[in-house]
Amino acid sequence: MKQLIAKVKDRSKIDYYKLLSDKIIYDCNISGFQRVNYEPDHNLDEDSWFKVDKFSEQGYCIELLKKEFISAEYNEIPADMFLKIAYLCAVQDDNYFIQKITPSLFATRKILSFGENVKLEEDHRRLFINKEPDAVYIKSEDILIFKNLATISSIFKGIDELYKEATKEEVSEFLEESFIELNDGYGVDRVSKPNRKRVALAMSTLAAMSAPDRSNIFTYINSYCYEKLKFDSENQKFEISSDEELKYLLYGIEQRFYTTMLGQEKRLANSIQSLD
Repeated sequence: MKQLIAKVKDRSKIDYYKLLSDKIIYDCNISGFQRVNYEPDHNLDEDSWFKVDKFSEQGYCIELLKKEFISAEYNEIPADMFLKIAYLCAVQDDNYFIQKITPSLFATRKILSFGENVKLEEDHRRLFINKEPDAVYIKSEDILIFKNLATISSIFKGIDELYKEATKEEVSEFLEESFIELNDGYGVDRVSKPNRKRVALAMSTLAAMSAPDRSNIFTYINSYCYEKLKFDSENQKFEISSDEELKYLLYGIEQRFYTTMLGQEKRLANSIQSLD
């Protein structure tokens, strides 16, 4: 089964329409995609996608993906609905390929048509389809894969909860930890949005650590960041006076620093993926 349908932005009861049948829109080998759990700091490789398991059980899963797809339930799209398309969904067997539609993907062109005579065709409307979809729902596995959370958040309302930031109260609680000493007026109101996300992760990581593990992680951080962070080893405190310094402390708690086996070069991992 191959169907291309469109979700339109309209207040009527009908919000999905049929566009094409029996056409392969996305020729993707999704079985070859590497799938990783969503992390905002993770830089995806070219063949990697973020994933959400048990997607149909999530509150932000759309009804289209939960029910059985029956082509006969969808009418052909009226001409006046074309510019109201919000996203496309190519149903190809058990896979649903979804692409968000933005105004930049619509084009109205004057086109020269060559046949027996040259003709100028006015008001030639087109909608561009990207080479890759923005998301794929694999129904047989109940998994959604995607590359950019912001792109699909208008389709799956509420999915941005995956990007969990620490609340102001949680950030304040973290900055009051015994191993942090704030200086130069740095405080909760100056913590950036990316660092609020990292704080949420760090709090979970620290909660699972024993006291000896905490001491060891502080030694580890100091061994890599002694030029960027001031550490009082006697009192086990890091001096934090900027968002940049907080970022390095948070990276250290997540053990993002490593040394290459050959050359002994110290590096920061921009993204991590468990091999277990």
